Amino acid sequence: MPKRATSEAKVSITMADIFGPGGMLEKCHPGYEFRRAQLEMAEMVDEAFQKHQHTLIEAGTGTGKTLAYLIPAIRSGRRVVISTATKSLQEQLFQKDIPFLRKHFAPDLKVALMKGRNNFVCRQKVHLMANQPVLRGMDEIDWFAQIRDWEKLTETGDRAELDFLPDDAELWNRIDARKDACTGQKCLQFQQCFLTAMRQRAQEADLIIVNHHLFFADLALRQDDFGSILPEYAAVIFDEAHEIEDVASDYFGRAISSYKFDELSRDAEQTLRMVNAGTAATRRPLAQIRERAHAFFEAFPEREGRFPFEPAERAAFLERNREPYDGLAAALKRLETELSALSSKPEEVLNIARRAAELRRELAFLLESQERGYVYWFERRGKGVYLVATPIDVSEILRERLFEQFDTIVLTSATLAVGGRFDYVKQRLGISGSREEVLPQEFDYRSQALLYIPKALPDVRHANFAARAAEEIAQLLHLTRGRAFCLFTSYAQMREVHERLAGMIPYPLLLQGTAPRSALLDRFRATPGAVLLATASFWQGVDVPGSQLSCVIIDRLPFAVPSDPIVAARVRALQEDGQNPFAEYQVPKAVLSLKQGFGRLIRSRNDRGVLAILDNRIQRMQYGRIFLESLPEYTVTQDLAEVARFAQEL
Repeated sequence: MPKRATSEAKVSITMADIFGPGGMLEKCHPGYEFRRAQLEMAEMVDEAFQKHQHTLIEAGTGTGKTLAYLIPAIRSGRRVVISTATKSLQEQLFQKDIPFLRKHFAPDLKVALMKGRNNFVCRQKVHLMANQPVLRGMDEIDWFAQIRDWEKLTETGDRAELDFLPDDAELWNRIDARKDACTGQKCLQFQQCFLTAMRQRAQEADLIIVNHHLFFADLALRQDDFGSILPEYAAVIFDEAHEIEDVASDYFGRAISSYKFDELSRDAEQTLRMVNAGTAATRRPLAQIRERAHAFFEAFPEREGRFPFEPAERAAFLERNREPYDGLAAALKRLETELSALSSKPEEVLNIARRAAELRRELAFLLESQERGYVYWFERRGKGVYLVATPIDVSEILRERLFEQFDTIVLTSATLAVGGRFDYVKQRLGISGSREEVLPQEFDYRSQALLYIPKALPDVRHANFAARAAEEIAQLLHLTRGRAFCLFTSYAQMREVHERLAGMIPYPLLLQGTAPRSALLDRFRATPGAVLLATASFWQGVDVPGSQLSCVIIDRLPFAVPSDPIVAARVRALQEDGQNPFAEYQVPKAVLSLKQGFGRLIRSRNDRGVLAILDNRIQRMQYGRIFLESLPEYTVTQDLAEVARFAQEL
C-alpha cells in the first residue's frame, strides 16, 4: 500500500484486507493475532478521514491502537499530526511502528519526530561555552567534553541519546535550546541548528509525531499570533486523549515561578561574559533581581500545596508586600534599560532584555489582572513558588481553535467513556457532531482479574481509616506474595500507610519520592515480591506486564481535592451555569482516574491479578454504580477467602 495510493487502490484495499484473518498484517507481522476491536477501530479511523469527521474511540489495552490509527492516517494522503501523552510513546511509534510500516506498507513514507526545544542541545551555546570558565566541578567538565564530541556527530541533537548525563544535571539547562535564550535566524548556527533541521523534516513529512505538550504549546502560539512550532497540517490523532483538558489548560494559562528570576540572572551573567559585553552598571540589576525576587517570594506562606489567589487575596497580598513587589518590577525594568543603553548589543543581549520585559508583564498580570475566565492561584513546591492563572473552561477555546478549524480529529484512549457514554469528555473539550464508540475489550477480565471490595472497613473519611486500611492491605499482600502497586489519592495517607506496613509485611517496600520515578519502576521490576506505594503520577502510563505485578490496591475513589483552586473554580462555574458539578464533573473525572489506576494490572492476555478498592462508597452510594458500570466486567467479591483462592494461581 504505497503512500500516495490512487483512489482506485484505496477503494480496492479495505481495512479488513489489512487487519482481518489472512490479511496483509498476518502475512508480514510475526506476532500477529486477529483482534476484532483493532479492525473496528481501523475502519472507524479510515471512515473519519474519508468523511472528514471527528471521532472518539475508547479502545482498551491490547487492542493494537497504534497500527489501527497509523495505517488509515497513511492511507488518507494528508499530513497528519499524531499527538501522544509522553515522549517515550513518541519514540516507540517512531522507532518501532514506523519502521515496520515503511518496510511492509509505505516505503516512501516521510515521518518527523518533534519534541520541545529543551530536549535539544544548542550548538551556539556549546561553542560559546567551550572557552569560558563557567563549568562547575569535575563532573561537569567530563560531561561537557563528552557533549562537545557528541554535538559534532549527532544527527538530531536530542538529549535522549546521552545515556551518561543524569536527569537532574544542571549543566543541560545552560546548553539546551529553550526559547528563552534563542536568537532565532540571527544566530550564527541557525542553518546548522538541530531545531532548524527538525522543522525542515516536519515541513516535508506525511506524519508528524508530537506530544500533547508540544501540540498545545503550538496551538497557544497560533492563538496569540506569535507564529508556530508545527508546520501546517490537515488532521490530528490524539492518543491518550483523556489528558487533553489538563495539558491545554496549562498552555492557555499564564504562569511564572521563583526559578524564572534566578534563571534570568544566571543566563544574563553567562551571556554578558560569553559575548564580552556589559559593565558593572549592567550587572548591578542582576544582584537586585535575585535579592528582590527572594524577598518577594518569601512573602508567600511556607506551607506546601496549592492555594487560591483571587482578586481579593491578591489585593491584600499587595497591600502587605507592596515594597518587595515594586522593587522586583523596578529591578527588571532597570535591567532592560541598562542593556538597551549598551553601545554594542548582540542578539543574545537583546534577548535577555526581552525576557526581563516579559517577566515584568507576567508578574503584573498575575498580581493585578481582573480578567475573568481565569482561576488565579499559587503553589509552593519544595524551594519554588509558582504563580498561575488557569482558564476555568477550555472547551470554548478548543472548540474555536481546534475542533472548528480542522475537519478530522480522532481521539482515542482506554479511558474516555463514563458509563459507556462520551458526554463528559465532549463537554469538557468542546466537541459536537462527532462519531463515538466504546470498542469491545480484548481481554477476558472475568477470568483474568478479581475485584475485591472489603465489607468491614470504615468510611474513608473516618479517623481510623488509615490504620484499618493498612491492616487490610497487609492481608492482601500476604495473599499475593507482594508484587503490588498500592495507589493513594494523597501523600499524607501514602506515608502513614507506609509507616504502618513497614512492620507488618516481609516484602520490600518502595515509596514514591525516595528515588526518581524511572528508578523506582526499574527497582520494582527487578525485585521479587516488591510493593510500590505511590500517588497520582503512577496511576497512568506505567507498564509492568507479567506476574511481577499481580495486585493493584487503591485506597479511595479518586475524587479531585475539592479545595484545589482549579477544581473549586470549575465547580463554582458549573453551579452558576445551573448544572450539577458533582454529577457532571467530579464523578466523571474520578471514574476516568479509577479506570486509569486499575488499568495498570491487566496488560496482556496472560496477565492475572487482584484489584482492590478500599473505599466502600463504591457499593454504598448511589453514584458508585456509575464507577462499576464504567469498569470492565471484572468478577467482584467482598470475601477475602475468595481472594485467597484466586491468588493461589497467581
